[in-house]
Amino acid sequence: MTNSMNSTDIALPENDTEEDILLSNDSGDDDEGFTEETSSAAELASNIRWDSALDEFDASTQNLSGPDVINAFVKKLPNSPGVYRMFNGEGDVLYVGKAKSLKKRVSNYARGQGHSNRIARMIRETTTMEFVVTRTETEALLLEANLIKRLRPRFNVLLRDDKSFPYILISGDTRAPGIFKHRGARSRKGEYYGPFASAGAVTRTISVLERAFLLRSCADSMFESRTRPCLLHQIKRCSGPCTQEISDEDYAGLVREAKAFLSGRSKAVQQQMRDAMTAASEELDFERAAIFRDRLSALSHIQSHQGINPQTVDEADVFAIHQEGGLACIQVFFFRTGQNWGNRAYFPKADPSLSAAEVLGAFITQFYDNKPCPQLILLSENVEEKELLGEALSASAGRRVTINVPQRGEKKDLVDHAMTNARETLGRRLAETSSQARLLKAMAETFELPFVPRRIEVYDNSHIMGTNAVGGMIVAGQEGFVKNQYRKFNIRSTDITPGDDFGMMREVIERRFGRLIKDHMNELETQAPKALTEGETDAEEIADDSFPAWPDVILIDGGQGQVGAVRDILTQLGINDKVISIGIAKGVDREAGRERFFVSGKPSFTLPPRDPVLYFIQRMRDEAHRFAIGTHRAKRKKEMIKSPLDEIGGIGPSRKRALLHEFGTAKAVAGAALADLRKVEGISEALAQTIYDHFRDQ
Repeated sequence: MTNSMNSTDIALPENDTEEDILLSNDSGDDDEGFTEETSSAAELASNIRWDSALDEFDASTQNLSGPDVINAFVKKLPNSPGVYRMFNGEGDVLYVGKAKSLKKRVSNYARGQGHSNRIARMIRETTTMEFVVTRTETEALLLEANLIKRLRPRFNVLLRDDKSFPYILISGDTRAPGIFKHRGARSRKGEYYGPFASAGAVTRTISVLERAFLLRSCADSMFESRTRPCLLHQIKRCSGPCTQEISDEDYAGLVREAKAFLSGRSKAVQQQMRDAMTAASEELDFERAAIFRDRLSALSHIQSHQGINPQTVDEADVFAIHQEGGLACIQVFFFRTGQNWGNRAYFPKADPSLSAAEVLGAFITQFYDNKPCPQLILLSENVEEKELLGEALSASAGRRVTINVPQRGEKKDLVDHAMTNARETLGRRLAETSSQARLLKAMAETFELPFVPRRIEVYDNSHIMGTNAVGGMIVAGQEGFVKNQYRKFNIRSTDITPGDDFGMMREVIERRFGRLIKDHMNELETQAPKALTEGETDAEEIADDSFPAWPDVILIDGGQGQVGAVRDILTQLGINDKVISIGIAKGVDREAGRERFFVSGKPSFTLPPRDPVLYFIQRMRDEAHRFAIGTHRAKRKKEMIKSPLDEIGGIGPSRKRALLHEFGTAKAVAGAALADLRKVEGISEALAQTIYDHFRDQ
């Protein structure tokens, strides 16, 4: 059995725990059935050939599981580094691990004793395994982490919040470079500075940098089409390069200063400004001196809001972990060019039996999958295989990466500061989670549910007279709102009467649950909700960190009509008995606190005005309302700024920019003569004819 897997990402894996102990000294004298990879780590992740040990084992292991099936594979494993996957009977990946010696590592699982409960449970569920041999253990590390990020095996430590970080971009592909917030692939030419901990931190920094260096932040299309300075120039946040309010040479000087400041030469930049301010004052040019004064004030504002700015650390990421109540919190601080660029808290999915060092080591290997690695990484725990991890990160970054656990000095102070934040953040998370668990249990009792809901989905629609109609779905669970599970639905049906809320809700539910049935039907059958029992503790509920794709309860913002439409769709799909639907109708005079609830098989009812469950449901309903309205506004805004040029085939961003630069506005393009269109750079005769005909045929 040979499978092919493709990937373009290289990540770093988690370190194994007790499985790392190599007890077997058997030599692998039979490498039959394996293909040794000789490519680079990146190529290795792109072209994986998996082997199930040997084809003759396929039939003999079909009825085996646990240590027996693992023993069958061990006999033919080589003493080579590589990666292995463990599968259950349904074909789900249970665990991905790497090994310096596949034979020695896998033989540990076959012992059948001395394992933790987590490992013993994983072994019992294993029905088959697959392997790939690599040239080195470093390649195995890279490949293992890449697979963990893609496959998300249940028994691995998982990085659950893995959004890419925002950066500041100073573009380099226009006459006057602009300063922008950037997230994603670095495909645009220019200088990138970051990462920053949040988009808000980037926005605040850019706002101050505009005042300090007067760089433009407008879109290129707006920059090319301006005929007079915009408001930002009037309020002294832009030097106005669009209309030549500043010469290209002077503007280039401002760009150099901004790059120098973001590159860590802030003191030199500030000293230059002080000297220029002093010189202007001596020349009695007080207006120019005031400009330098305001720019200096803006730079001081940035540094005063950065908190810790280390003197001995130029570029580093600082990791600190704290464990409590079955959960772990990892705080990551980012220091670049000697400046603090923010921090972010993570709550990785990990078995409570794992130590802090094991969780932290596993976290780091996945953290740098889609992020650049700094020269120095400071840790609060001494992780296993630290040297190997450093080698793998160095190979991925293309330069030396050092991993340290500082014991004294300023670096130790940075780690301690991160640890304090991790401890306080986890304390708040535990309090919130405990409160959320109690509310979920109270909701189950109030609505007489047969179980405590783990996943609640709330639906709402938003439109203006039927235009730009969207449906919104928000998700709540034991840890509060799960924002990475939110979904929006652009209403597509042309048969729906504009403003028909019932029809829009039917489309949203059909699409949502039609996709769920296709992708997650097995989960509905195997992951039953947790029944209400007496004597459970909040800690036990917190430790149960599984989060299903199927909702246990759906809340509909509407009355009997909307709920009836939803139930009809669920009945047609054959899942009406598997999902509980509850309607929330506005109270008398649409007054908050007097909502009426509709549950199948019961008369409608209200809750006491001060009932905590009522507040809980109101909060979820309001969040769904906020999300739906926000999505609708974004769609409407995009529609409002849509250019007529976007409707013409063959007109991309570059040609659109060239046309606007030549004619100024889309209206002028529409009225342009065919001969003038042909003169625009990048516009062929055929395309010019297409543009000309497009506006004449309307």
